[in-house]
Amino acid sequence: MLNYLWGFMIVIGIVVGVLTGRISEVSTATINSSKEAISLCITMLGFMSLWTGIMNVARSAGIIGALTKALKPILRLLFPDIPKDHVVNEYIASNMIANILGLGWAATPMGLKAMKELKTLNKNSDLASVDMCTFLIINISSLQLIPVNIIAYRSQYGSVNPTEILGPAIIATCFSTLVGVLFSIIARRSCKK
Repeated sequence: MLNYLWGFMIVIGIVVGVLTGRISEVSTATINSSKEAISLCITMLGFMSLWTGIMNVARSAGIIGALTKALKPILRLLFPDIPKDHVVNEYIASNMIANILGLGWAATPMGLKAMKELKTLNKNSDLASVDMCTFLIINISSLQLIPVNIIAYRSQYGSVNPTEILGPAIIATCFSTLVGVLFSIIARRSCKK
């Protein structure tokens, strides 16, 4: 559906450019936007490589394992129906750690693996389980201590102080995560009634 929407907007932009005699401006904007997109991708690739490398070093050093153990009480609270030694706990913890560090790219593969494993635990395959919904809510609310993506975007677009959003970002994501956790707990209780 989005492909049709984007395609429609591009075609309309070209048609309007031709009808108004401003097709050269459309061409110039297309070239400039393409150049800017490539530049942004290269910048984001650098940030992604740095933080994914740091995550791999942290995993090799045992830091991720220690953080996973530290998250076990939270995981038990949020996902009481998941068996304690199931591999999905590690995937969920890795996803949460990557999100806390602002590494959405590193969080995505673990999130997909977690959702796949949660589906195998789901008794009703036609509907998402409470655990699947809880994981999705926690993943979307995404507590972030270091919003790497936004800092990278701000840096790319010439912000004088790209890290000045750290405080507001931490406050906003703390509230969104708190609301997500409360909603998940209340929804779990209401589903069991």
